[in-house]
Amino acid sequence: MKHPVRAVPLSRVLTPAFTTLLVAALLAMAGTAFSQQQEQPARKPDVPYVPTPQPVVDKMLEIAKVGKNDVVYDLGCGDGRIVITAAKERGARGVGIDLNPQRIAEAKANAESAGVNGQVKFMVGDLFTADFSEASVVTLYLLPDVNRALRPQLWKQLKIGTRVVSHDFDMGPEWPPEKVERIGAKTIYYWTITSAHKKAIA
Repeated sequence: MKHPVRAVPLSRVLTPAFTTLLVAALLAMAGTAFSQQQEQPARKPDVPYVPTPQPVVDKMLEIAKVGKNDVVYDLGCGDGRIVITAAKERGARGVGIDLNPQRIAEAKANAESAGVNGQVKFMVGDLFTADFSEASVVTLYLLPDVNRALRPQLWKQLKIGTRVVSHDFDMGPEWPPEKVERIGAKTIYYWTITSAHKKAIA
């Protein structure tokens, strides 16, 4: 003889403790989904993430003669090492911009570990729409076509005398470097913004 299945009242299942656990689980799942969504770049980055070796970072800052009165902008900052080194070793202020939120999160964590939170800031942003006019030094580790596409923005936004330093890639024949230095297998290019650049972009 089969026994009839007895329905359990919903009120006995949804006890306060069970309801609390259920809500917490649902919120955690929603939070994880939101976090994963937020970590995705707004669009595909223009360059792959390849960190600049620390000796190259040091040499870039040396060539640009970065000091305590400088504001260093690193365009495509990755984990923030150039801006952080400029702040920690040379007393400068700095800003890092990167399209990838994950890189910016890493940079902020690295700045906190280095104790330079008060001197630097990092932001998610598109280099082609970002405002970096405050910079006295700009550092780059992008790609040749990205450098060339960014050149008009550099000429337009940056003040006369601003120094620009690029790891491994130049700016094309339209803007020959003033200085080229090698460090091992790496090449560093250096320019300054002049009044001629301002006239050319006007």
